[in-house]
Amino acid sequence: MSIHQMRQRRWSQGSLFYGYVVVVVAFLITSAMWAVYYSFGIFFKPMLNEFGWTRAMTSGPFSMSMIINGILAVAMGGLTDKLGPRVVMSISGLLLGVGYIFLSQVSYLWQLYIFYGVIVGAGMGGSFIPLMSTVARWFVKKRNSMTGIVAAGIGVGAFIGPKVAGRLISIYGWRISYVIMGCTLLIIAVLLAQLLKRDPADMGLVAYGYDEGEKTRAKGLSDGLSLRDALVTSQFWVFFATGFCYGFCVFSIMVHIASHAGEIGFSAAVAANLLATVGGLSIPGKVIMGRAGDIIGSRQTMLLGFILVSAAQLWLATAVSTWTLFGAGALFGLSYGGCTVAHSPLVAVLFGLRSHGLILGVFSLGVMIGGAVGPFLTGYLCDVNGSYHSAFMVSAGISMAGALFTAILKQNRVN
Repeated sequence: MSIHQMRQRRWSQGSLFYGYVVVVVAFLITSAMWAVYYSFGIFFKPMLNEFGWTRAMTSGPFSMSMIINGILAVAMGGLTDKLGPRVVMSISGLLLGVGYIFLSQVSYLWQLYIFYGVIVGAGMGGSFIPLMSTVARWFVKKRNSMTGIVAAGIGVGAFIGPKVAGRLISIYGWRISYVIMGCTLLIIAVLLAQLLKRDPADMGLVAYGYDEGEKTRAKGLSDGLSLRDALVTSQFWVFFATGFCYGFCVFSIMVHIASHAGEIGFSAAVAANLLATVGGLSIPGKVIMGRAGDIIGSRQTMLLGFILVSAAQLWLATAVSTWTLFGAGALFGLSYGGCTVAHSPLVAVLFGLRSHGLILGVFSLGVMIGGAVGPFLTGYLCDVNGSYHSAFMVSAGISMAGALFTAILKQNRVN
């Protein structure tokens, strides 16, 4: 046996498989990026107090950053396929760190739009797709579980980021706090990015599970379809439709669930705790659903996720007591991860790894479109009807449509 073959065997079968390093690094980067990103609302009031801008004017940069994030995710996915995650995540970390440091110098509204809307939005374009795509390349077995762990970093960031930001602002003020968070993110993201490798072949290794009874499957996944070939298949557009349904439902609830609690008579504190419950339970939800995906398959996990999300929204539409409200929120938080963690593995299963990042990036546009339409339509229906009941019923219907689209997806490679 050659030295190269021995190295392959040791790292592919041993306890020190480098793919686990990739997962830990991706989780830490994800947590750090989303922690700072989700802290925007904590900086909101201090900036309003200092400059006297309207809430709409100050919220605009966040909406702009979401749009730029979604568009550039396609480019970041393609760059990951070509250049690897180390380069892409270094660029993303640099943009985010510099963007937040620049925010400490804001004096005019247009600067907020440039620094946050454009620079931070561009940096966040690499916050999800490149890392998900990289993890998919390192694992054949355990792909869903590892994807779930990295995706859970978003929930961790959402949970700790606002708390850290609030503490910093209370001590140093919002300007110095932006510098501290920007420098910290710059160091964490750029330094950790140097440990990322695009796929096992870069280190003379093979993906986890490749040499454990799935050689044929892993070999098939190592080539796959180009984006152009994927776009002409009906399966891609069915898959794209599931992304729209996912974005519609998830963002509708995340944006409006606290407002719904207030509409039916609960206090602001209860509404905030409800939102925290949804976000907090999404962490174990993604890990659990990721593990389920390895056992029953990615398509089945996404189907289960859509069904449970629909049930949670139907429950939410009729919830009037504290326990029913929090029960519906808990079910939603635990279940929507079944869809989240299935996206990247399904791209690998349906279209292979040749253009995995690029295809996943284009798919994410469907999520972004749904995320833009859903909250708007949900708010409009509430304005028209005077409650969220019909709006949540519509969203539950969209979720069931997502389940139907998922049910007609293939469970193997598209030809």
